[in-house]
Amino acid sequence: MEIVASGIRPTGNLHLGNYFGAVRSFLQMQYEYNCFFFIADWHSLTTHPNPVNMRQSVNTILAEYLACGLDPEKATVYVQSDVREVAELYLYLNMNAYLGELERVTTFKEKVRSQPDNVNAGLLTYPTLMASDIIIHRAVKVPVGKDQEQNMEMARKCARRFNNIYGVEFFPEPASFHLSEKAVKVPGLDGSGKMGKSEGNAIYLADDEKTIHKKVMRAVTDSGPAEPNSEKPEPIQNLFKIMEIVSDTDTCNFFNDKYNACEIRYGDMKKQLAADINTFCAPIRARINEIAADETYLEKVARMGAEKASASASKTLNEVRKIIGFRSITNY
Repeated sequence: MEIVASGIRPTGNLHLGNYFGAVRSFLQMQYEYNCFFFIADWHSLTTHPNPVNMRQSVNTILAEYLACGLDPEKATVYVQSDVREVAELYLYLNMNAYLGELERVTTFKEKVRSQPDNVNAGLLTYPTLMASDIIIHRAVKVPVGKDQEQNMEMARKCARRFNNIYGVEFFPEPASFHLSEKAVKVPGLDGSGKMGKSEGNAIYLADDEKTIHKKVMRAVTDSGPAEPNSEKPEPIQNLFKIMEIVSDTDTCNFFNDKYNACEIRYGDMKKQLAADINTFCAPIRARINEIAADETYLEKVARMGAEKASASASKTLNEVRKIIGFRSITNY
């Protein structure tokens, strides 16, 4: 079975955009591939060197993914910092990475602009840590957004360069799954762009009914169509798009007909949309709260994932040490 690896940053809560994007893809892949999904707590230090309660952040994101249906019996789900082999391979890959190519990475240049007072070595070598996360399991596929393609090319380059330097065919070059080709794009409530944490336009899976209602009622609308069958402006298209995702067909058709007849009452539409979003989120929210409160279970899942991931990683790392010329460590 082909091996898939992908990371999850422990920042913020999951929103509807996450769910209909990466999360649903992960849920499907866990039954089709040998999957390694990790919470990238080391990666988060590149932008948050003094994290506030990292353990709680990790537990929160772990609880949310489990509540959505990620099965630790089907996929290997672990915390990045629990697998020390990743850090050693990261060191070896850095020895073969060049300053110029790392400085040319688009995400690095963007971060330099956005956090000029925190341009750290970890930020520069983010692509080699990402490569280590992937090839430590000799993964052949990685589900990523298209914005990560340059980092994926660096991962392939790291694997290819290791093979060339040591005259082996050990690491496969991982291919990208572009999530955006299969994922449903959920628009934000502010009338433009996609739903996201940083944009402040998201509905989170853990939001309670009152919060969902308040957010939806604040969604951007206009004064309504002036002529029958008018084209919907972007903010209104977004509202209907969200309704298509969470509401039934009859509900969508009802409000679409009202819009085309110039009889739309956005207040009524928003109330219905808020109710339908809550109906969708309520069982997930209840499961999130249940799992988040069970620290024993979360610890069990993390420990089980670490054991499985470490077994895979140590096998790879011992081979890497032999290839380079170091003594293998049998008690890894």
